[in-house]
Amino acid sequence: MANSSFIFLCFILLFNGSILVHAFKGTYGVNYGKISDNIPAPEDVLRLLRMNKIKNIRIYDADPKVLRAFSGSEIEISVCLPNELLKDVSLNGSIALEWIQVNLQPYLPGTSIRGIAVGNEILGGDTSISEALFPAVRSVYRALRRLHLDDTIEVSTPHSEAVFSSTYPPSNGTFKESMMPYLGPLLHFFNRVGSPFYINAYPFLAYKFDPSHIDINYALFEPNKGIVDPKTKLHYDNMFDAMVDATYVALEKLGYTKMQVIVSETGWASKGDDNEPGANPKNAKTYNFHLHKRLMKKKGTPYRPKMVAKGYVFALFNENLKPGPTSERNFGLFKADGSIAYDIGFKGLVPSSASSKDFVLQGRFWSSQSFIIVACAIILLLFI
Repeated sequence: MANSSFIFLCFILLFNGSILVHAFKGTYGVNYGKISDNIPAPEDVLRLLRMNKIKNIRIYDADPKVLRAFSGSEIEISVCLPNELLKDVSLNGSIALEWIQVNLQPYLPGTSIRGIAVGNEILGGDTSISEALFPAVRSVYRALRRLHLDDTIEVSTPHSEAVFSSTYPPSNGTFKESMMPYLGPLLHFFNRVGSPFYINAYPFLAYKFDPSHIDINYALFEPNKGIVDPKTKLHYDNMFDAMVDATYVALEKLGYTKMQVIVSETGWASKGDDNEPGANPKNAKTYNFHLHKRLMKKKGTPYRPKMVAKGYVFALFNENLKPGPTSERNFGLFKADGSIAYDIGFKGLVPSSASSKDFVLQGRFWSSQSFIIVACAIILLLFI
């Protein structure tokens, strides 16, 4: 009986053609963006992550300096195949194979690369790229299988809220009909290979665009009366959970009742323009403190209580070269010098009160006081 059960299991795995693999084994991660000319070197970033016990990150490329620096760290990384490569990869599977062989394989298994995000927020934008998304995802997955990496590296793609026609209340969660020619094949494929559905969920943006109708406390996880979904009768005391559950409902309406939802980006800006209400250090601190606390509880949502909520915060650093409104350059948990942007219990590479004269030397942070001490020591040695 035991032997027949084992044979049956093997048959199922072969029939499926895949073994489930997950890029995000924890519940709390951080997006490590690098559109900046003044953030710490990857070696210092690794030290910062270790200091704060952050074990999951996403990067928006496959930067060899990052992958090399993180070798042996056991911090799990999800990399990104850039949007500009999607068309070529969708048309030629050998390009996907070569991209993995050149950009990822040399760092395996020392660096814990656990996921490939194929593009970022593709649907809802350029239609020609939207058409390329599913073929590109399939090409990347086939390349992973050919290299025998499909059992360790997950393939996925993160979406923006633009894929929804409705998310309020959560029971009204519905994907746009115009998205279905692109989203339909993706969902079928991800369901087959066991990939989660990744969504970028920003209560900050919802509040920014409709501050007169959204309770700021509801958006910030602060005490509030919340909402009761009239259909499910479930109570929501924060927008984050409501956004996740709206995604679960939208997936369920298409028959995907077991697909996991993971938040690939969420966060709150600590600074913004005059037309960006709520963008200030106090609100950023409040949102990210409560988000960290909520995710570390490892619990589900009202609609999916047994499906543990997971999310990556955007972002690790303020990125001074990002285009767009002021908020885009001020989502960081940390400032460019490695100090905390606001206190949610994390430690910085340098004190938050560090002098503006402090600087980076050879990829390591030195305070002006430390530099003076070292300089004096060198001078003394010269005269001995």
